[in-house]
This record gives sequence, C-alpha cells and structure tokens, in this order.
Amino acid sequence: MLEFLNTLVERCAELLDVAAAGVVLSDQKGGLAMVAASSEQARVIELFAVQADDGPSLDCVRTGLSVSSEDLAAEYGRWPRFAPAAHAAGFAATHAVPMRLRRTVIGALNLLNTDSDGVNPESVNLGQALADVATIGMLQHRMLHDSTVLVEQLQTALNSRVVIEQAKGVLSAHGAVDMQQAFLALRGYARSHHLRLSELARTVADGRTDPGLILRPRARPAPHTPRKLP
Repeated sequence: MLEFLNTLVERCAELLDVAAAGVVLSDQKGGLAMVAASSEQARVIELFAVQADDGPSLDCVRTGLSVSSEDLAAEYGRWPRFAPAAHAAGFAATHAVPMRLRRTVIGALNLLNTDSDGVNPESVNLGQALADVATIGMLQHRMLHDSTVLVEQLQTALNSRVVIEQAKGVLSAHGAVDMQQAFLALRGYARSHHLRLSELARTVADGRTDPGLILRPRARPAPHTPRKLP
C-alpha cells in the first residue's frame, strides 16, 4: 500500500500543474498519519501538519470536503501553525481533495504549489479523479479483509515509512547528500535490483547493506555504434 501511495503522489507531481503532493490517511481509530509525499519539503510539511493537528489535509479528512487556499501567507489566522511553516518551505497555495467514497473518508490528497495563483481547476479535477481511483482500490482491498487486518496493514505501512526515513538518514549522513537525494538513490536501487523498498531500507538501517552500494552512480550503457558493412 505504501508503494501504491508513493506512486500516486509522484504521478500527481508529474501530471498536474503543482509543485508537490502529499497523502494523509486515517488509521480508523481517530488518528491521522502522513504516509506519502512527492518531495522532501512536502513530506516535512504534511508530517508537521499531522503533528500540529492543523492544516488543509486535516480539515479535508474531517469534513470530507475539498479545502483550498490561493495565498497561504494570508492564512495565518486559519491555520496558525501550518500556514507559516508551509510558507517558509516555499509553498504559496494548497488544495486538499478528499479520498472519499460516499460517506467513507479514508484520507486526503494535498496538492501544493509555489505560485500564489492557487491550483488551477484542471489540476484539481484530475487530482480528485486520481484520489477517487486510489480510494476505490483501497476500499476494495478493505472488503477482502476485516477492519482489524486493515489497521494492521496501515500500521505496517507506517512502520515501513519509519524504516525508510531511518535508511534515508543513514544514506544522507554517509554520502553527504540531502534527504531527497537519499530517497531517490534508495528507490532507484530497489527498482533496478527488483527489491521491495521497505525491505531494502531495513537492511540499510540495520547495517546489512553498504550505503556506498546504494549511493554509487549507476553505470549508463555505452551508446550503440552500428558496424560498418565490408
């Protein structure tokens, strides 16, 4: 599920006219958790929002309605903790859309932009469509398991996120790179070696995998030179 949600936010950042995207999910026990983000800045901001209990993602989950702002610098009264932090991180606008099917709200997809013009309607509509597809997939998965199993799976996903953050810290310290570069290196190595991201992260975090192997630039294939006919 964690890799599925990572793909969701990455596609939003690639396809929509936004700077970044993040997902906050409900754990079905009244709590909320940041589970995926397309950039390090978005990850920090969404994590801060959950910890501070403040911001558009939380309002969106609780109301089941879209929540937006075209100018976060003017929202210090609305979100006294989130707005200053998001503005300081370079984000100027936000539009959170619910991950909802009928009356069931499982989370929110937050679209973040660096322009104070807000998030354009086309991006909002497509973002909502992607959130709807993700929600249906997750709820269909829920139908095959009881709520206890789903909570356990969410907890596993959150535990995986902790391990990934630990691995990013190890790589960042070893290679003197920022956390975003560390994550890209970790994900690229996992994909090229057909490994699960969380399992690779665990071996990095507990010292079983040499960080240098992860951070080593991958060799590019030599260009093909056609042979000359005699």
